[in-house]
Amino acid sequence: MAHRMRPRQLLRHAVATTALTTLLTAPAWAMDYKQAPMLDALVEAGDLPPVEERLPDEPEVVTPLDGIGDYGGTIRRGLRGSSDHNNLLRFIGPQGLVRWDVDYTMLIPNIAKDFEVSEDGSTFTFHLRRGMKWSDGHPFTADDILFNMENTVLDTEFSPVPPRYSIDGEPVRVTKIDDHTVEFAFAGPYGDFLAELASPLGQHPVLYARHYCSQFHPDFNENIVQLIADEGASDWQNLFMAKCGDIEIPARWGNPLRPTLDPWIVTEPYTGGATRVMLERNPFFWQVDTEGNQLPYVDTVNNSIRQDVESLILDAIGGRIDMQVRHLGGAANRPVLAENREAGGYDFFEGSQPGGTNMAISLNLTHKDEAKRALFNERDFRVALSLAIDRDEIIDIALLGEGEPWHGGPFEDHPNHHERYSTQYTEFDPDRANELLDGLGFTERDGSGIRMANGSAIRFQCDVIPTLQPEWVDMLELIEQQWARVGVAMEVNSMERTFFYERTSESNDHDCAVWTNSESWVPGQIPQQLVAVHHDSRYGIAWYHWYTSGGERGEEPPPVMLEQMDRYDRSRAVVDQEERAAIIQEMAEVAADEFWTMGISKSVPEFGIVKNGLENVPASMPLSWFYPTPAPSLPATYYWAN
Repeated sequence: MAHRMRPRQLLRHAVATTALTTLLTAPAWAMDYKQAPMLDALVEAGDLPPVEERLPDEPEVVTPLDGIGDYGGTIRRGLRGSSDHNNLLRFIGPQGLVRWDVDYTMLIPNIAKDFEVSEDGSTFTFHLRRGMKWSDGHPFTADDILFNMENTVLDTEFSPVPPRYSIDGEPVRVTKIDDHTVEFAFAGPYGDFLAELASPLGQHPVLYARHYCSQFHPDFNENIVQLIADEGASDWQNLFMAKCGDIEIPARWGNPLRPTLDPWIVTEPYTGGATRVMLERNPFFWQVDTEGNQLPYVDTVNNSIRQDVESLILDAIGGRIDMQVRHLGGAANRPVLAENREAGGYDFFEGSQPGGTNMAISLNLTHKDEAKRALFNERDFRVALSLAIDRDEIIDIALLGEGEPWHGGPFEDHPNHHERYSTQYTEFDPDRANELLDGLGFTERDGSGIRMANGSAIRFQCDVIPTLQPEWVDMLELIEQQWARVGVAMEVNSMERTFFYERTSESNDHDCAVWTNSESWVPGQIPQQLVAVHHDSRYGIAWYHWYTSGGERGEEPPPVMLEQMDRYDRSRAVVDQEERAAIIQEMAEVAADEFWTMGISKSVPEFGIVKNGLENVPASMPLSWFYPTPAPSLPATYYWAN
């Protein structure tokens, strides 16, 4: 399919697109730039420089999907509650040094004008756009990148160094060559680095404006203690986060004074008690179309805050959401959205995935309770539970007949497909499940028919966010009944998203948890079900904490997981993509042997809605957090047809 990444050509594409982008942007010097009419009065009054002074010397020239757009209007979207910050991120976009193209096939320059990769794949040189500015008009230069890297990412007093900025246990060395050139040098080859930067979590090198955020850092403000007291913060790190945010927290969208490089900037923040989040065009945004029109086309983005998915569905069918797949795209929502398509004045666009499962189930193998830990670590127990799941029944009832039994992994037509990992133990075989449970010695049952283990009934909870994918609760309730038939009691434990993350990704207090899992195992996409190196690796959160903290938190994994982590580190480093693919297959083989997690059904396309008259929205796009949908389709080019 068109959106599948061609991993063998990754670095070749990266270098080729550097030259291509240079050719495309060079004519921008001679362009007659134009701006949105809403900015005319500000320029005439002298409150805003002319557009040619606001743009970089070489802005990125973007070719819109269907045609040159008209200025003006608002795009309306919907947020679910107080922690739907990634909904904003996925639309406004993670403006990193590089990004994926719209088809998810190659990496292209973004904030960086172009880049170079050393022959051995260990050194990356980024050339910035001269004259580029933050949203408040202050110059964006190499000093901003140095501040972001040296004073936040690599400052262990601020936070542990993220693994994406280390190779062989050594953090990256960042050097300013000149005001518009920065070098990232690693201790060894790092074939995945550009793809890591293109993921949402790869934005840190350009996230913070040095001239603004440095006031909240003790290395730059001698009065930081007084400022901490004045702001009621607990420490400088807490103050910094409150004022400048981070990639995946609501505070990123909570301070209208924080300068950004985004196409729209916050005017009504995402704070407690807010009923909407408003963003308005960034007058210093650095992209133009092929006729020299500064982007974005649309003036404002209005994000209404609703407390549940049902309210978002009502907004959608009432014509009050203009473009969105998040929260709306699940199979359970499709009939009502289709039925009201004409009345709501919208059509569908498709979000398709290259692999994965719509719901992955993770028993907590690092559980704090020793009895549950011992139980969950019995491979035959996990296999028995998988065999006791009637996936066809779940697909028919909860997924409206769409799907196919599947644990996870890339689909059959993907070069990274691994048949055994994806399909083993997906057949419904309760007799075999009972045999395995009997073989573990769980033959005694209590009065309600639940098997006993070490004198206690086998009972546990499975945590789920009911508002993220509403069908998850329906699926788990069916699984609860199916597991009860083989003598295992599971209780569905619904909770709010923030509490879910705290329990399952931070405090390690869960028995079991479910999550979606879009998998292709391509560069930049963390294979969290193959190796416990991510906060979504909920089968081994204590191992994930150990890995990401360099052994300072969590607990050391068993040898098989340590070896898997070593394979993962090697896969990130190698430049040769055939070698990388071979390592990934080794990891899939080990994960199939260990059977750490189980899935239910193949991920099926989700369908978002797009309001009639909103143009330059692709009819189909990849659906993935690592892409991340819909940002690479460049919402800054969406426009309302007059």
